[in-house]
Amino acid sequence: MILSHRHRFIFLKTNKTAGTSVEIALSAICGEDDIITPISPADEALRARLGYRGAQNYQHSRRGGLLSALGARKPWGKPAFYNHMPAQELRQKVAPDVWQSYFKFCIERNPWDRVVSMYYWRGSKSPQPELAQFLRSAEVPKLKRKGWGVYTIDGKVVADHVCRFEQLDIELDAISRRQILPTLPELPKAKSALRPEKQHYRQLLGPGERALVAERFADEIALLGYRF
Repeated sequence: MILSHRHRFIFLKTNKTAGTSVEIALSAICGEDDIITPISPADEALRARLGYRGAQNYQHSRRGGLLSALGARKPWGKPAFYNHMPAQELRQKVAPDVWQSYFKFCIERNPWDRVVSMYYWRGSKSPQPELAQFLRSAEVPKLKRKGWGVYTIDGKVVADHVCRFEQLDIELDAISRRQILPTLPELPKAKSALRPEKQHYRQLLGPGERALVAERFADEIALLGYRF
């Protein structure tokens, strides 16, 4: 998650949508008062090699007022601002004028493609069940929470713009042309080498899995008109 006072935007970070790559690129245009939440050690190392700002102000805000008062570290050690932070919680921690006036954006992805991406990412970290079994596990509701649950409140989309992963460069360029963001540097390739090449989700998902994803991610499909 990034909250930029310099450019008056909030990046609500969903997962398995190139969010880390965008977050690293956005770090290049952030100022010292902006909130940048931590990412993985490997991705922080990539951000450092590129010479961009690393995680900062996520325990609290450098700015005064309500944002600082509510940004104190919680007793159980959870920072005030964190990776994949949902809009509902973020809204409670920032000043009302910040929430209402800053441009809020996020990224969404074809859900059939997204679940396959998550499947291979999980498999890189631990022994993996069959794909059909994975789709019926608790991982899929988690994926929903870190997507739809990040940029909605009570089922209502609160992001001013939902970028499509499939045309991300075009989407970000359009935001820049609206003078909301400066032109960003080229997106780094973070977490992009975990999925076998040339395996389209249509090759991997049978009719049952296709229907299950359609049911679980009906909101996203309706919002952006995704098709299998």
